[in-house]
Amino acid sequence: MTGLPLDVPRSEALARAAAHIDAAWRSFDAARDGQPSLDADLADVLAGPLPDLPTPVLRALDDAARVLDESLAPARPRYFAFVGSSGLEVGVLADALASCYDVNLASHAGVADLVEQQVLAWVGQFVGYEAAGGAITSGGMISNLTALTAARERALPGAREHGLAGHPAALYCSAEAHYSVRRAAELLGLGAARVRSIAVDADRRMLPAATAAAIAADRAAGIAPIAVVATAGTTLTGAVDPIAALADVCAAHGVWLHVDGAYGLPAAAVASARPLFAGLRRADSVTIDAHKWLYLPKACGVVLVRDRASLEAAFAHDEAYMLQTDDGRNAVDRTLEYSRPFRALKLWLAFRVHGAAAFRAAIEANLEIARHLTDLVRAHAELELLVATPQLSIVPFRHVPPDPVDLDAHNRALVDALQRDSRVYVSPAVIDGRVCLRPCVVNYRTTAADVEALVDVTVEIGRRLARA
Repeated sequence: MTGLPLDVPRSEALARAAAHIDAAWRSFDAARDGQPSLDADLADVLAGPLPDLPTPVLRALDDAARVLDESLAPARPRYFAFVGSSGLEVGVLADALASCYDVNLASHAGVADLVEQQVLAWVGQFVGYEAAGGAITSGGMISNLTALTAARERALPGAREHGLAGHPAALYCSAEAHYSVRRAAELLGLGAARVRSIAVDADRRMLPAATAAAIAADRAAGIAPIAVVATAGTTLTGAVDPIAALADVCAAHGVWLHVDGAYGLPAAAVASARPLFAGLRRADSVTIDAHKWLYLPKACGVVLVRDRASLEAAFAHDEAYMLQTDDGRNAVDRTLEYSRPFRALKLWLAFRVHGAAAFRAAIEANLEIARHLTDLVRAHAELELLVATPQLSIVPFRHVPPDPVDLDAHNRALVDALQRDSRVYVSPAVIDGRVCLRPCVVNYRTTAADVEALVDVTVEIGRRLARA
């Protein structure tokens, strides 16, 4: 065999890789008691120079499995940090198949194009948004940038060709919106200073009246409003901005409404949370990360738009090396990325294998577990909620020991200690100047027992630190 052959039959290498995947899946079924540290043999491998000669493939696969097992895996049921992903099994299989064929969804890709179009329609149906077009992306940053690029071109036609050309412009978002909005403003030439951070109400939701006032003030000053970004589940507390009221503001002022639902928007599909997302159908664009609350492995972002032509106005081009297809456009004429793997396959398979009802049930179960955690925190004399009533599945809280201490320093040290202990894994946050733990429940494997363990371990280690 020519090229780059393996040193064993391909079937043997595939079987070894499958055995490692199976072992990983079984290890995710229940929490393990701590995170293994880097072992000495693997440390020697990682300290080595560029190999000039081959390593046996089975040994290299074993080393790769150890690397992964000794790394932090969000798929584990007691990983509560950030907004994790679950590594849904069928998504793993889809990634392996897609990587094998290495289809590129920049130019015409045959049936893969039809799968992506179907998946976009399915996601819209799942959350209740009538999409005319969109794309599967690498995640929320690219999804938000894609939508806001289309918004810029609508507000300032020709901006992609001539730049802003002395026309200042602005974006409007919650003071607690994700940093990707500010980064998009930087990349689009608007400038971070023209991201208007709108104040939030007692429920940490963006204020529509303040948004309208900021738009009016900018227009009076000769600054063009590009888009209002409503967050459907903030990364800090899970708050959902009032989409319907913000849609009224945008309609009155002729401004694009974008909904950043990277984390929270899948909850629009379930009965208990659906009212939070009223007005979603009126948005010009929405984004979702399927590798968050649709449980898939990274990366699988989704951007949807009401008007497919808005994406083509922002991205379409005519190059000698990229001739147009029969329908007049390549996928890259609606997206930011050129080399675009077949990410849609894992979402397509996930919906087909499990069905939308199973996803709704899993999301509802996560919400119920988050409510259980909220009740546990409220009931414990040494724990304090940082939001009155969590809206989705983020439940920020902090440890308050009986004896007076510097609570910010104590909780910062507590998070460090919890991460070192690693029976549970949480990340820190600062809410209204107060340091806290910020657990997020977005894993279909997480159970009520896991959040009970989070409380127990937090109090155990918190008390130990307070006595030290």
